[in-house]
Amino acid sequence: MASTASTTVVLPAKIPLQLRDAAEPEELEEHLGQAERNYAARNPASKAAHEEALTVMPGGNTRSVLYSRPFPICMNRGVGNQLFDLDGHQYLDMLGEMTAGVYGHSHEIIRHALISTFDNVGVNIGAHTRGEVKLASLLCERFPCIEQLRFCNSGTEANLYALAIARRVTGKRKVIAFRGGYHGGVIGFAHGVGENNVDPQDWVLGTYNDEEALRDLFEANCDDVAAVIVEGMQGSGGCLPASLSFLQKIQSYASTHGIVFILDEVMTSRLHPSGLQGKYGLRPDLTTLGKTIGGGLSIGAFGGRKDFLETCDPRQSTALPHSGTFNNNTLAMEAGYAGLSKIYTPEATIALNGLGDSLRMKLQAVTKATKIVVTGIGAVLSFHFMDNGVVPSCERDIEQHAIPMLRRLLWFWCIERGYWIAERGMLSLVMGTRMSDVDSFVVVVEHFIATHKSLLQLE
Repeated sequence: MASTASTTVVLPAKIPLQLRDAAEPEELEEHLGQAERNYAARNPASKAAHEEALTVMPGGNTRSVLYSRPFPICMNRGVGNQLFDLDGHQYLDMLGEMTAGVYGHSHEIIRHALISTFDNVGVNIGAHTRGEVKLASLLCERFPCIEQLRFCNSGTEANLYALAIARRVTGKRKVIAFRGGYHGGVIGFAHGVGENNVDPQDWVLGTYNDEEALRDLFEANCDDVAAVIVEGMQGSGGCLPASLSFLQKIQSYASTHGIVFILDEVMTSRLHPSGLQGKYGLRPDLTTLGKTIGGGLSIGAFGGRKDFLETCDPRQSTALPHSGTFNNNTLAMEAGYAGLSKIYTPEATIALNGLGDSLRMKLQAVTKATKIVVTGIGAVLSFHFMDNGVVPSCERDIEQHAIPMLRRLLWFWCIERGYWIAERGMLSLVMGTRMSDVDSFVVVVEHFIATHKSLLQLE
């Protein structure tokens, strides 16, 4: 159970807020200032750890999404679905490592797989092992559209290699993607093409869930486009589900114009025993995977049609190069196989996502007629604070109507009460989470709404 203990503190002078929207009411500024001062006073050890980190890393950070103002919480350890920080606070992990940590932090089966592999196989032995074949076979069985696959080290790599295959088989260069989409550290489209994106001139951007514009988007660019890449639910973009008809039209137009259909299931593979492609009956040419499939270790995979994957067959003199020291590292192969075959089985997948559906529906009930809306599928969901109270369907809706400082206020509220969520509002349930955990979290949100009723009521 999450800790709800509070700490009495002497508040320091008001901490100035950065990036404040000038249009936000003074009341919100005051609540945020108070929350930030409480946070700073409650977490002196995390502050000290951050100051030490600043000496060796820019911003004291090596993973941007984990940074929080005025400093991030520094965790000491994780056990099951609980986290413990340097200041002795305990949290119920409602984030699950941004979807990758579905197994929690100390699952005995994963532990056994790692120790057994270390003792009996070795670590990264620089040769083929049976472990990679076992995991590949299991993934091909789970995802019928994946006839063959290859491993890599992350979802980012998986998408880069999938794009390379699409360009090889089509002889074309450009790629259709969608605003708000995220396909890896160098393939992101929040507010357009990211400044650090690879191939910045090769992207053709559409609007997510805009079915009416799809035909023109494909027809106007079909001569130059190699692939279309899309998430069945935009994860980092706010857990915005695509409509089934939107995905079906993408599949149809891609087939009509000889464009490779890449479904990014790096986050969404955990939402159904065979991913969203199985849930929705889609048949992508290529699928990319990561996060959950490695048993908690770094991993990626790209797979699909056998004739497409043959472009990476090293027996061919014209094969695309695909190297990577850790592609088939023994620990990730064995932990991934153990996780999917013994823990996150199809039955467990259905159960956890059913719990997530229940949480989302309960949250939608208590937030009804407020500025809070909750989106997602299964055990992955997100809070949005919309000035019109309307559920967003694309990045444009969020840009026009979101109130980001309210989302930050909720984050402070949950952290102080022992619930670990993302500052951007994302939740991702971990195995071991109980219905009682879900219900207690809903109560925390209800109390937040009651406390900040004047800020959350629709005009």
